[in-house]
Amino acid sequence: METQVATGSIANPVKFRDQDYVALLDASVKSGSLFSDSTFAPDQSSIGMPTDPDPKKEIKWLRPKEISANAVFVEDTTCTTDICQGQLGDCWLLAALSCLTMHPNLFVKVVPPNQSLTESYAGIFHFTFWQYGEWVEVVVDDRLPVRGGRLLFSYSCTRNEYWSALVEKAYAKLIGSYGSLKGGNISEAMEDFTGGIAYSLPVSSRTPRIMWKALSDALSRGSLLSCFIQASNYLEIGTVTAEGLVKGHAYAITDTDTVKKSAGEALLLRLRNPWGFVEYSGPWSDKSKDWDDVDAAEKKRIELKNSEDGEFWISAEDFNKLFGTVELCSVDPDPIVEEDTPTDPDSPAAPISAWTLSSHKGSWVSGSTAGGSSTYPRSFWKNPQFQLILAEHDDDKAMTPEEKKVAENQKEKGKQCTVLVELLQKNRRKKDKINFLHIAFHIYRVPPKLKGLCLDQSFFSSQQPVGSSGKYQPLRAVWREVRLDPGNYVILASTYSPNQPAEFFLRIYSKTGNNLGTHDFTCSTGFLMVMSMPPVLPEDRKRVQKTFDEMAGPDDKLNAKEFMKLVNSVLEKDYQLPLETCRQLILGEDTGGRSSLTREQTEPVLAFLRSLQSIFFKFDQDSSGTMSPFELSLALQAAGVQCDGQVIQVLWERFGSGEPHLPFHGFVACVTRLRKLLALYKSESNPEVKDVGIKAWLLRLLTV
Repeated sequence: METQVATGSIANPVKFRDQDYVALLDASVKSGSLFSDSTFAPDQSSIGMPTDPDPKKEIKWLRPKEISANAVFVEDTTCTTDICQGQLGDCWLLAALSCLTMHPNLFVKVVPPNQSLTESYAGIFHFTFWQYGEWVEVVVDDRLPVRGGRLLFSYSCTRNEYWSALVEKAYAKLIGSYGSLKGGNISEAMEDFTGGIAYSLPVSSRTPRIMWKALSDALSRGSLLSCFIQASNYLEIGTVTAEGLVKGHAYAITDTDTVKKSAGEALLLRLRNPWGFVEYSGPWSDKSKDWDDVDAAEKKRIELKNSEDGEFWISAEDFNKLFGTVELCSVDPDPIVEEDTPTDPDSPAAPISAWTLSSHKGSWVSGSTAGGSSTYPRSFWKNPQFQLILAEHDDDKAMTPEEKKVAENQKEKGKQCTVLVELLQKNRRKKDKINFLHIAFHIYRVPPKLKGLCLDQSFFSSQQPVGSSGKYQPLRAVWREVRLDPGNYVILASTYSPNQPAEFFLRIYSKTGNNLGTHDFTCSTGFLMVMSMPPVLPEDRKRVQKTFDEMAGPDDKLNAKEFMKLVNSVLEKDYQLPLETCRQLILGEDTGGRSSLTREQTEPVLAFLRSLQSIFFKFDQDSSGTMSPFELSLALQAAGVQCDGQVIQVLWERFGSGEPHLPFHGFVACVTRLRKLLALYKSESNPEVKDVGIKAWLLRLLTV
């Protein structure tokens, strides 16, 4: 029996825009024509930047053989110097790509083998990228943007090799355009090239020797590494320091080594500037006199090159002095070397710990699940909640000797569970716009009696989080490693401001030995209609009698206009009802389909409106005559109606008319409609209707 390969795996990636590489390749070969990709056209929409009016700067789209007669997909082998940055601010992407060339097993996932500009050539190529829990295959043709006979964007230092330019094109297609690649965090590209988790490490957090050891171990485990010097302001970005380093610019860390010299040894790191030029000029750089103290065999061993190719060596001490941040990314979260870990360069790297992964896709919906931060207590609890169950502490048997030593010194730490949580916002880098929302997650301990329940405003208002991602940040991903006692927890993912719609992806890593029972659940209170009609006030009874005596027709009933006049004489000025809402109120009663009310029907409706007005007053905190979408569910509960978030969202879209705030007459129409529908469902005798369930039934009727 053939085993089915999961869709979204590296063996069976999702086909971007439903383009099947094999089918398109076969069709091109059979037709004898080169593939042309209509979904990423060779025009300015794919460039994603304004057209330059200078005719000398016209962009042409050419295939590799039209640019260079000696064009090849890969020349000899792939290496870090294959990639040079063109006229696009995507050093973050190309630095990650340089890192990727150092790990062949990871490289072939992104750049599938057996692609060529000669054998079985049909002008079509395919590449694979990780996107929020799935691997996605992107198909492109090989028409590349050219200006003045040279590639406009990424190019190879040999000028004949084109694999990196085609990877850049495929990624631009996936994101939206080349323009959408301008400016970014290297961790984005690292994660999309590996499916791993990326995190930052301040260089100052470790001594030079320990930092060197940590990076050496990470490289040996197949991690992608990069670093940068933080620019203090926008104007500093791209400026070159006295040592030849570029501020606000991503460098790839491609190797570490111990170089023997006449007096001892030097711990070095090899870095690469994706520009392909502008190199470090300090100690141990290409032309440094430090190399005079190293014999020729040692230079040959580390492949020292005295060429302006963007690649250079730097000592561990100078690295710590000049760089501010290291970015690391690996398929499994790497342990970070602690201060008390032995730093002998010859000591073996600590083994990779086993991790369990749980992932979840979710969304923030305006007026429903986009509740904002805890600054907005009325809506914060509405954010998506994910339950986390940690039943066991980390298994001591899986600890390295160094980890056991730390655990012995901190006994409480040994009793806890290690959890790494990452929250990513999806698809915020599109076309020529990058719009990352400020996001964060918070972890709360849940008492056993509340396990599995949706937690409401009262819980989050009275509890402090036991862990979080820190401050809200406008990044694609935020993460944090925490150590928690065994027990029940809930993770709340949120944007800083409420009503900011977006999709997100949450993944949670836990060390082996933990019973990771993570699942998301919907906060649902069911569907209840328990409203009791308030008593009619004596003055309202008199007002009704007087109105009927003066206005009622021969049938002793009030029509919609007459009823509106009566109602608006009772309600506050800012809460007057339009004629259409009055018609809905009348049809909500048992009138036999006629738009008129009797005296007996009018009195309780008037009392009902007074009750709704007092409820609305309670939730109209700024006296604006409106309420927010999050307050709608609370106001409905106060009115005796309970329904889940999806129904609330539909109600808002229908009765809020797409506006950010709901006026009183919209609230009246909403409650009136719900009362009518719930009464109809209760009296329904058709078993098929009951089988469908009240939620599906309500959603169907509310959307017609």
